[in-house]
Amino acid sequence: MKEGGVIGGILLIGGSCLGAGMLALPILTGLSGFFPSLLMFMLAWAFMTVTGLLMVEANSGFQNRVNIVSMAAHTLGGFGRVLSWALYLFLFYSLLVAYISGSGGLAATYVQAYFSFHLPAWVGSLFFVILFGWVVYLGTHAVDHWNRVLMVGKILTYFCMVMVGFQYIKPQLLARTEPEYAIFSLPVLVVAFGYHNMVPTLMAYMQGDVRKVRTTILGGSLFALIVYLIWEIVVLGVVPPGGEWGIINSWKQGRLASDAVAGVVGASWLATFAEGLAFFALLTSFLAQTLALVHFLADGLKRTKQESLPLCLLALLPPLVFSLIYPQLFIKALNFAGGFCAVILFGLLPACMVWIGRYSKQTPTSYTVKGGKPLLATVALFALFILFFQISNMLGTSFFPKP
Repeated sequence: MKEGGVIGGILLIGGSCLGAGMLALPILTGLSGFFPSLLMFMLAWAFMTVTGLLMVEANSGFQNRVNIVSMAAHTLGGFGRVLSWALYLFLFYSLLVAYISGSGGLAATYVQAYFSFHLPAWVGSLFFVILFGWVVYLGTHAVDHWNRVLMVGKILTYFCMVMVGFQYIKPQLLARTEPEYAIFSLPVLVVAFGYHNMVPTLMAYMQGDVRKVRTTILGGSLFALIVYLIWEIVVLGVVPPGGEWGIINSWKQGRLASDAVAGVVGASWLATFAEGLAFFALLTSFLAQTLALVHFLADGLKRTKQESLPLCLLALLPPLVFSLIYPQLFIKALNFAGGFCAVILFGLLPACMVWIGRYSKQTPTSYTVKGGKPLLATVALFALFILFFQISNMLGTSFFPKP
């Protein structure tokens, strides 16, 4: 297989991070104001960048192409294998159900708006899965090339939203702070920088060139951070905390940030850009996550051919069925899955795998993250703090004031 390039890898990382969830993110983070949310963004980005590099170190200890299952089994034994299987499948099947359900709704909206024809959402979802599932079946190079095209569309629609929004920014809105609510956005922000399932795919795509993969991770995650922060400035500088289209009311109603901006500005045509941004964001995330899931299944089931038809069907049929029958069940479960599964898989697990690989099994690797035991301990404790926060919220015993 031809070795992949850094630019394509950066766009795959960016496409994985900048999903449709970015349209809702400023509403949740906006509860605390811009500067407290800025601190949370930097914390989440630093945490997830370090754990992403730890994934590279853990992966570089293998000569053959492996995924999280083999990495966890090598360091944590049978418990690690079972844990990674359960968490990974639950998280990414939930993600794909959300993407497939969202694609059906968007397809129905477009067909109704431009062709005045009622298209059932399930037809749009089925077409979406067949078309882009075929792209995944064609392999990493095909996904890379399609992702570049879709990222151009995402960037253009995002640029249009930002250019319009900048005209309406009020600096006093950016100065508002309610820091007591900042911590509530941290678990969601961790998920927003979740690209770690792509690391084994990138290692194989770049033929084990750790330097290129490291550059890809740093560049891709930094690209996502910059996009997020510019979007935060626009939304929190335009949308006030109160009022019908304000941050608080939008949060209670589950409204997208792009819709809130359009409502405040009073330009309904902005909804067209918002729908385009959602469409491209959804597609890039779908391609990246499906490809990574197929490679995960290949590793877990010990298949030598990574992008076979049976593996693609196994990755896409279960979420397709659930999206057609019980879409709301999995979309609700996604909140739980994101807060718990992602933090364990992409936060706690990389630190544990590297600790055991380095200091217990003394596995030779081609790359080592600097910082030693203090860094690994800090990463693990931060992940445990997020888990404790999530559990206390779920039990209604949070030590922080609720919005």
